[in-house]
Amino acid sequence: MAEIIQRDGTWTFDGDTLRLVPGHDKNVSVLRKTLGELELPVQALAGISFEQGKKQGRLRLRLREGADPLTVVTGGKLADAADPYQLTVESDRYGVAEYFVDEVRNAHLLEQVPADPCTTYLLPGPAVPLSVSAGDGTASFDGERVRLEWKWNTEDAKAASGTRTLALDDIEAVEWQPSAGLENGYLRFKVRNASTKAPPKYDPNAIELWGFKKDPLMSLIAAAVQARLPHPAAEPTPPGTPKALAAAATPSEDHDALLRRLRELGELHQSGILTAEEFTLAKQAVLKRL
Repeated sequence: MAEIIQRDGTWTFDGDTLRLVPGHDKNVSVLRKTLGELELPVQALAGISFEQGKKQGRLRLRLREGADPLTVVTGGKLADAADPYQLTVESDRYGVAEYFVDEVRNAHLLEQVPADPCTTYLLPGPAVPLSVSAGDGTASFDGERVRLEWKWNTEDAKAASGTRTLALDDIEAVEWQPSAGLENGYLRFKVRNASTKAPPKYDPNAIELWGFKKDPLMSLIAAAVQARLPHPAAEPTPPGTPKALAAAATPSEDHDALLRRLRELGELHQSGILTAEEFTLAKQAVLKRL
């Protein structure tokens, strides 16, 4: 067991799983606090490093490509302070940080974790339901539908379209872009048969972001939706295939991931999201890969 406790958060490693808990310090980002505790299997890890500074250092985790829906949608564009896979380390804990790195690296080597990209998510993404208000609107996601509501400062042409409700099966892709310089950011949903080249300010399927404190939280909405869309590395599925079935048909990389997928399908069936027939087909697709 290796553990490092800092004001910025606590990281624990038991040889198989990294447990990342954000700190309660006022300087801890609202994104990390909202995302909460994370459990990261060593199979999802590509590397770990520790960077020393005069007063503070930084632990950094690098995930395998395609392992985490949040990393997929943010594409390395999160600020260091908001990145849940980084930890600020005080100078008097540099030795502990170096020991932590050695323990994780040794386990990573022993597990012979492949370096190639993942073809299925090894992390589940942010928990739902989830609602974020930032920029010119509020985005909510319950696992099945995205709801977009507009604020008083929304462009009139977009506000006139009224509240938007997008079914998950109608969403082809989701994009998140942070504000940079004079360029505003956005959260945008690409909807089947409703493509548009309008900028986010006028796009009724997008929320424009202006660079304020809560803007990064929109990346959690994007990640929660991305986790339920077909994996970017998955084989194309026939048009009209339910998202849950498409996800089940995605090749998995390890036994534990397949078992997690089976549990998720069981929960979807019990909650009524999947019919008995859909559940049976999805379960058979997963069992073939065990």
